[in-house]
Amino acid sequence: MSARLLLLGGTTEALRLARRLGPETIYSLAGLGRVPDDLACRVRVGGFGGAEGLADFIDREGIELLLDLTHPYAAQISHNAARAAEMVGVPCWALRRSGWQPGPGDDWREVEGWDELTRALAPFERPFFTSGREPLAHLHEIPAHQHWTVRCLQSELAPPRAEVIGARGPFLLDEERALFVRLRCDVLVSKNSGSASTEPKLQVARELGLPVLLLRRPQLPAVTHEFAELDALYEALSL
Repeated sequence: MSARLLLLGGTTEALRLARRLGPETIYSLAGLGRVPDDLACRVRVGGFGGAEGLADFIDREGIELLLDLTHPYAAQISHNAARAAEMVGVPCWALRRSGWQPGPGDDWREVEGWDELTRALAPFERPFFTSGREPLAHLHEIPAHQHWTVRCLQSELAPPRAEVIGARGPFLLDEERALFVRLRCDVLVSKNSGSASTEPKLQVARELGLPVLLLRRPQLPAVTHEFAELDALYEALSL
């Protein structure tokens, strides 16, 4: 496809796609984590100013197709993308990867939001958060009987009874096993991202018989076309 593309990234699949696109494509990142410097396409970092700002950018840059390959939990960005595309009359394609599904021996418990999560965590002592940066805003609320470990993209100083680990997937199974042993965690907290690069933690939880608290996925907007697999999107773009 020779159309001028705007690719909203932030996932492994988005980076894989960006590596196959040329200078006529703009690859947009929010700015968290490492910004790739080895791409042929143009890289843009930062927000747009809501749906209206994104629509203005699409119009100004002559974008003909908007690609939403953001994280499944980046609901606000996805809603802004769908609305902006509709405002300027360009199609919006989205990669909507499937969530993980529990298997034999899994003890998965779905929760809705932070308040429900903290209530579900009450019986545990050493939760391991792999759900992004939200727990960092609550480190001052750690119950007296708990020690938290939070893994997110960037490390930072933590108060007593907490550890913040900065790391980016993919995570190897043996490394995850060693980390769980070191942390002595008794519950895993995660978003159901469906990403293969972060799935090994679920296997370790299964092996150790640990419960997993999963934050419920947000509702995402309807778009012009949805793809469940990156290969199908490649084919539609004729890459």
